Amino acid sequence: MLFKFNTLIRLFFLVLILFNCTSQSKKDAADFFLKGNQALSQKNYAEAIRLYDEAIAKNADFSDAYLNKGITLLKLGRGEDAYEILTEAIRIDPTLTQANLVRSEAALDLGRLREAREDLAQIEKQYQDSTRFHLAKGNLHDAEGNPSLAIPEYDAALRLNKTNVEAYVNRGAVYYRMGSYSEARLDFESAITLDPAQPQALNNLGLIASKNRQWPQAITYFDQVLSRDPAEPYSLNNKAYALLQTGKADEARGLIERSLDKLPKNGYALRNLGIYYQQKGNTAEALKAFSRAIEIAQPVESLYGLTGQAYMAEKNLAEACKIWKQGVVLKDSLATAEAAKYCR
Repeated sequence: MLFKFNTLIRLFFLVLILFNCTSQSKKDAADFFLKGNQALSQKNYAEAIRLYDEAIAKNADFSDAYLNKGITLLKLGRGEDAYEILTEAIRIDPTLTQANLVRSEAALDLGRLREAREDLAQIEKQYQDSTRFHLAKGNLHDAEGNPSLAIPEYDAALRLNKTNVEAYVNRGAVYYRMGSYSEARLDFESAITLDPAQPQALNNLGLIASKNRQWPQAITYFDQVLSRDPAEPYSLNNKAYALLQTGKADEARGLIERSLDKLPKNGYALRNLGIYYQQKGNTAEALKAFSRAIEIAQPVESLYGLTGQAYMAEKNLAEACKIWKQGVVLKDSLATAEAAKYCR
């Protein structure tokens, strides 16, 4: 399964003009703010939030503290809380355009595409020379299903900053989904040149190797991710698929189960579990796994084709053709081929 960055979160260490402050509370707030920034730079997120809260308690109108608290909440995966805090920053200081940019990223992470679009539109004139802005706009176009609009935005992000790893990864992901595997591979290779441990790029290079049936090479890429994060669910499952193709079904099953423990609603992992049961001759269990994957309603390659094959193994041509015809509508290439062969 392909994965990419949903957002780019960088730190704003905003320099405050403190020299004219006469209020001791504001001076104390600034001190807490600077300490919070230090904690944030050290990835001590709980301490950073505590310090930003202290700054806000000393100065309730400290918009920069709200902004950096929002960034910290995003780092912790608390998108809803981050969105609310960033909204408060903008309410206090409508000219704080950095907060609009970060809030657009929070909105993207939450699937609030309309709100993300509104924030980006509001700051577009000021941010034409911002690699981060173009990255966020590319992510928005991609989320809206417009890859042809996303790619020029990623191009712009990279023109402005040739070391923007996220732009390489996300543009590569778009190229991959478009079937432009050579372009995708170049982007992922560029990303790992800049960051050899970059997990999304390594995982996705493994997927391209899998597409080419280069199973040992694919496994090597997935292992590089898992050596740093043994519980990473996508690479666990992707490695399992490669193992299924190389006669190591029992080893694959263990990885699939670990992937599902971490990410239960992964249609690709359920599909792979179905493949495992098919290989073991347990068609009933295969159908259960495939059906669970279908219920999730994620686009999963060959899922409908494989499900129909399982019904055929049970000599249920009517049900096989029914599922294959659904797959034809969803552009499942295996289902399309099987339907043409067996169904009228």
